[in-house]
Amino acid sequence: MNSVVGDISYNAQKIISCIGRAERAGADIVTFPELAVTGYPPEDLLFKSHFIQRNIDALKKIALSVNGIIAVVGFVDKRGSNIFNAAAIIHKKKIRAIYHKMLLPNYGVFDEMRYFKSGEEPSVFNINGMRFGVNICEDAWHVKGPMARQVDRGAKIILTINSSPYHIGKIGEREQIIQKNARNNRVFISYTNMVGGQDELVFDGRSMLVDRSGRVVARAKAFEEDLLVSDIVLDPIKKSYGSMPARTGRISPLLKNTEEVYRALLLGLKDYVSKNGFKKVAIGLSGGIDSALVAALAVDALGKDNVTGLFMPSRYSSKRSADDAKRLASNLGIRYEAVSIESIFKTYLASLEKLFKGLESNITEENLQARIRGNILMALSNKFGWLILTTGNKSEMSTGYATLYGDMAGGFAVIKDVPKTLVYKLSVYRNSISEVIPLSVLTREPTAELKPDQKDSDTLTEYAKLDPILKSYVEDDYDIKKMISLGFKSSDVLKIIAMVDKSEYKRRQSPPGIRITPKAFGKDRRMPITNRFKEL
Repeated sequence: MNSVVGDISYNAQKIISCIGRAERAGADIVTFPELAVTGYPPEDLLFKSHFIQRNIDALKKIALSVNGIIAVVGFVDKRGSNIFNAAAIIHKKKIRAIYHKMLLPNYGVFDEMRYFKSGEEPSVFNINGMRFGVNICEDAWHVKGPMARQVDRGAKIILTINSSPYHIGKIGEREQIIQKNARNNRVFISYTNMVGGQDELVFDGRSMLVDRSGRVVARAKAFEEDLLVSDIVLDPIKKSYGSMPARTGRISPLLKNTEEVYRALLLGLKDYVSKNGFKKVAIGLSGGIDSALVAALAVDALGKDNVTGLFMPSRYSSKRSADDAKRLASNLGIRYEAVSIESIFKTYLASLEKLFKGLESNITEENLQARIRGNILMALSNKFGWLILTTGNKSEMSTGYATLYGDMAGGFAVIKDVPKTLVYKLSVYRNSISEVIPLSVLTREPTAELKPDQKDSDTLTEYAKLDPILKSYVEDDYDIKKMISLGFKSSDVLKIIAMVDKSEYKRRQSPPGIRITPKAFGKDRRMPITNRFKEL
């Protein structure tokens, strides 16, 4: 289920509709994701007492729609002054029991101890002769969590409801843990996961049913809503499914890494745009690979009629860039506009001539061009209500190779967490579907084109060397000695670490972007701007 944070009535209606669908399909139990009523994560909305009450009122309305089926619904419970991340067990129009999440994650993107109190009882429920336990997300990730005690108390199946966000490799990690817990406890586990984009986070769905041996016997679709129905035999002696023919469930295939990331970016972009009330987006096209990928993602997520590409040449823009930007727009079928910034640039230079007298031209004049482009894009945003998509990648955001109030100006940074080397892989993947990104874009050496004969490698090292160093420092938190021991050149390591450290103030002012790695800038990595700690 794709909930919308804060849209409690919408979420409740969707839950009611899906309960009806599950009941018509003959299901005995239907489960919904963690905090399905409020959306996840609701963050500081949880400090609003009226928000909590609306979610409780919505749950009561949901309960009235439940007849013979058992529904397990994630919501926020309130007891006195405490609130709980909770699951309601509903049957025959009544809330029969409530389970409170016992293990609250407080790492990475999770901050649940800020809001919730931990539950204390690993309850087992018995309805219609079915003995089952309920877990909420983190509860099911630990061998010594509540699951083991629930099985000891006779639970035949564990229903775990989750809002587990995506990052590369997460599905493998998730399935291994659930399979291990199923084997160790000799219990069926139904794992229901949220799907959808919420600010920086993307939830990938892929709910699953795992049998006592740890085998995945059913898996829902990736990155889209899905109702997955499967039968299991809780009583191996009776071996009966009742009057319905047995359904073994569908096992949706796992995706290859590049396709998986592309799908995550699509969903994150689509939901950010639609859930925030936008209809159209605009992108500054440079003729380079980053803006080409963002434009392709925008078309695939929103449709070509909702995307405008703007090429803004200066005296340093090459004919090749102009041709590539126009060809890309034509291939994608989007609206294309070209607005020269040369006359504006000249005016800036003339206005600053007296102040800059006697000083050599440097990065200041380069950044003026980027900031002029940013102003033009934001003017279009104001005039037409378009959301501006920025095109900076994780390699640039890490090192500060992006202009504050220039190419960083915009509302959503689609590839903010995508390293440059992965940008190329994603572009090749997209072209394997239909060739929209010109070959000349894929093969040219990266350049900002803000001065004559400029190349990214003049300031950075080659991306093939840069990205592994950035991963080691930003995502793995390795120190200099460890990084050098891995074979990285010491001069490269020292240079890149210095660039990362001094660019924190820029990143703090950047728009939100989609998280696809285990550690993204923002919720995952929270470094102080004022910081005198040195790696050496």
